[in-house]
Amino acid sequence: MPRSTDALVVGRVVGDVLDPFMRSVPMSVTYSNNREVINGCELKPSHVVNPPRVEVGDADFRTFYTLVMVDPDAPSPSDPSLREYLHWLVTDIPASLGPSYGHEVVSYESPRPTMGIHRYVFVLFRQSMGRQVVDSPGWRPNFNTRDFAQLYNLGPPVAALFFNCQRESGSGGRRL
Repeated sequence: MPRSTDALVVGRVVGDVLDPFMRSVPMSVTYSNNREVINGCELKPSHVVNPPRVEVGDADFRTFYTLVMVDPDAPSPSDPSLREYLHWLVTDIPASLGPSYGHEVVSYESPRPTMGIHRYVFVLFRQSMGRQVVDSPGWRPNFNTRDFAQLYNLGPPVAALFFNCQRESGSGGRRL
C-alpha cells in the first residue's frame, strides 16, 4: 500500500481528530505579519496571540460554515489526556467571509503549549440547515470534533488545516 503524502494524514490529524474526508471548499488561515497556516508549518506562540484571518473560498452567500480550532496534544503529546482542547468555535460564517462575520460561540484562546510540539487544527464544516443555534460546550478540555459534528448534523469537514507550535525559549537564565 503506498504511503500517503497528505499532510493531514502524515500529521495524524486524520485519525486523532478527523475521519478521512474530501476537501471541497478552499480555506486560508493567516495570522498577523502574513504568517499563513500551511499544513505542518511551525508557528511560535508569539505569532498566534490574536485570532487569525480566516477566508472561506465559497461564493454562495446563502451557505454558512462552522469553524472549530482544537489542540489534540493537550496537555502534552506524550499524554494527551485533555484531547481535544477547544481553542475557538465560530458558527454561522457566511461563505466568502471570515469568522468576524459569524457567531463566536467560544472565544479565541491563543495557543500556549508547555511541553512538546502541539498540533493546532482548524476544521471547517458546511452547515446543512443555514444558520443554526449551537450551544457553548461549557468547557474547553476533552472537546470532541467528531461528536460535535454529529450532534449538530454538520456532516464531514469541507476543509482542514493545522500548524505545529511549541513553547518558546525563555530569555535570561544562566549563561556560560
